[in-house]
Amino acid sequence: QVQLVESGGGLVQTGDSLRLSCAASGLTYSNYHMGWFRQAPGKEREFVAAIRSIGGHTYYGESVKGRFTISRDRAKKTVTLEMNSLRPEDTAVYYCGVDQGGILSSIRDPNAYDHWGQGTQVTVSS
Repeated sequence: QVQLVESGGGLVQTGDSLRLSCAASGLTYSNYHMGWFRQAPGKEREFVAAIRSIGGHTYYGESVKGRFTISRDRAKKTVTLEMNSLRPEDTAVYYCGVDQGGILSSIRDPNAYDHWGQGTQVTVSS
């Protein structure tokens, strides 16, 4: 059974930094994506960043490019999202997900992800 456990998040001020972590267990495939999405009240789930298990290639949403960095510890099956220069519009619940299909064309599509963490709140005050 696949489980994703997130940690990090909290309340910060504009310009601050935060780190989110996601630990995966029960993964049985070697080719998969792990990604971060976020969802603000009344909005759809938005792609933030993702990383491929093989090769470690990274992908980012336009709104976070240059500010956020996703990385992984392949042996520990953990993924970390470093968030810098946070803005009020970054406020959302952040979800870690895994796509065990590993198809590159769907890496930004939340519907392709088959397991999710419980979500962690990030609030950026102005």
